[in-house]
Amino acid sequence: MQLPDDVVDDVRKRLHRVAGQVQAVERMLDEGRECRDVVTQLSAATKALEQAGLRLVAAGLTYCVQHPDEAEEEGYAIESVERMFMKLA
Repeated sequence: MQLPDDVVDDVRKRLHRVAGQVQAVERMLDEGRECRDVVTQLSAATKALEQAGLRLVAAGLTYCVQHPDEAEEEGYAIESVERMFMKLA
């Protein structure tokens, strides 16, 4: 399944944000920052990764609904995409 350009751009943006958040966590640890601050930043990075994954799955579900026969031929039957969603849930 070919992902739409806007989805790829959005996911790349989210991943870039996650990379920055992870770097911030490393700096915070080096600086001896408070545990609660580090955990807050880790939580933000985790959420951003989850959102990136959900964005991809949403695009897959949309594709499956709009093109069910093609999606199944490409190995993206609706059940397969549902399993991907459940991995993120």
